[in-house]
Amino acid sequence: MSVRSAAKRFTSVIAAASLSLALLMPVPAFADAGFRQWVAGFRATAVQSGVSGALYDQAFRDIRDIDPVVLEKARTQPEFTAPAWDYFDNRVHDQSVAVGQQMAKKWKPWLDRIEARFGVDRYILLAIWSMESNYGEILKRDDIMRNVVRSLATLAYADPKRAKFARTQLIAALKILQTGDIDESHLSGSWAGAMGHTQFIPTSYQHYAVDMDGNGKRDIWNSIPDALATSANLLKKNGWQAGKTWGYEVSLPAGKLPGGSKTLSQWQALGVVRANGKPFKNGSDKATLKVPDGRGGPAFLMIKNFSVIKAYNNADKYALAVGLLADEIAGSSGLVQDWKRPFTKLTFEERQELQKRLSQHGLYDGKFDGKIGDGSKTAIMAFQAKAGLTQDGYPSMEVLKWLRQK
Repeated sequence: MSVRSAAKRFTSVIAAASLSLALLMPVPAFADAGFRQWVAGFRATAVQSGVSGALYDQAFRDIRDIDPVVLEKARTQPEFTAPAWDYFDNRVHDQSVAVGQQMAKKWKPWLDRIEARFGVDRYILLAIWSMESNYGEILKRDDIMRNVVRSLATLAYADPKRAKFARTQLIAALKILQTGDIDESHLSGSWAGAMGHTQFIPTSYQHYAVDMDGNGKRDIWNSIPDALATSANLLKKNGWQAGKTWGYEVSLPAGKLPGGSKTLSQWQALGVVRANGKPFKNGSDKATLKVPDGRGGPAFLMIKNFSVIKAYNNADKYALAVGLLADEIAGSSGLVQDWKRPFTKLTFEERQELQKRLSQHGLYDGKFDGKIGDGSKTAIMAFQAKAGLTQDGYPSMEVLKWLRQK
C-alpha cells in the first residue's frame, strides 16, 4: 500500500469515527435556540392576553427544548378507517363494563349529587370516563402523559398544521396555572394537551370546569368528583335532556327506508321497532336512523342526547360507544344484533392472553392491555404467516387456539 493510499485510508477512518462520535454526543444547546427565541417572543402575546409575566417565566423555567415525542405523535396520527367492530371491541367490552360497575358503586354518593345538580345520567359520565382515560389509568402512564405547556409550545413552534390551535390552548393552559387550580409540575396531559380524567383541552376546561368537591380548586387531574362534574356540565350546557336516553337499538323492516329526522312514532309506523321488543319511551321524540355497520349489522334510532354527546367528540362512533357502554354499565345485556365481525370474538382477558402469547413468540413488544391496535395486528399477521393461516390480523379465537398449541 502506498503512503498516499495509507494516508487516505487513515483520513477516512478518522472521519468515520468522528461522525460516529458526533452522532452519539448530546445535541448542543444552540440547536434549540430557535425554540427558545420563540418562547421569549411569545411572552408578549401571552402577557397581552392576560397572563402575568412572572407566571409565564415560571411555567417555562425548566422547558429548554421541544418535546420530540409530541411531534412524532402529531405526524403519525392515522386516518380512522377501521371497521365498526374493531372500534367498538376496543372500547365496549367485559372489562370496561365491569370496572364501570365497580366505579358506579365506589362513587355513588358523588354521582348522586352530580346527577341531581346537572341532570346528566351517571352511566353516561362513567362511560365517558372509560373512553377518555380508562377510568384514570392513562394518567399513571409516563409514556402517554406529558407536560402540557411544553407539548403545546412544541406544537405552536414546530407544527404549522396545529400552530394556531396550540397557541390558543397554550394561553388557556397558562391561565389555568394562574388561577391556582393546579401547579405547573402537575399540569399534565396528552401530546395534544387534553387533560385530566375526562380529557379536556384547556379552553374547554375554562368553559366547563367545576369544583364539585368544594375544596376551592377545579381539579380534573386528582378529583374524580370534579372531573365527572365537569363532563356533566359540558353535556348540560350543550342541551342534555334529563331523564332521556341517547337512542335505541332497532330492528328494520325489509325494503328501503326514508332518511331524515322523524318522530319515534313515525318510525314505528314505518316498521322500525326496538330490537328488544320493548316500546319506545316517548313517541314524540325526534330521531335519526343510523346503521354504522350496514343493513346486516345493528341499527339505531338516535335522539337528541346522542348529538349532545358529540359535543364531547364530534364522531358518531364515539357517541355510540359512549351510549352502548353506558347501557351495559347500567345493566343492559348488550346488542341484540351483533357487529358483522368475521371471526369468533375474544373476551378482554383472552385478548390479553393473545398479546402475551404473541410476545412469547417474539412477535409483539407492546403492553398487554387487551386493546388491539396496529402493533397487535402486525404481530397477529406475522404469526398467521408463520402458521400458514390467512393474514387478516383479526384477534380471533381461531388464532388464540393456534397460539395455545405452539
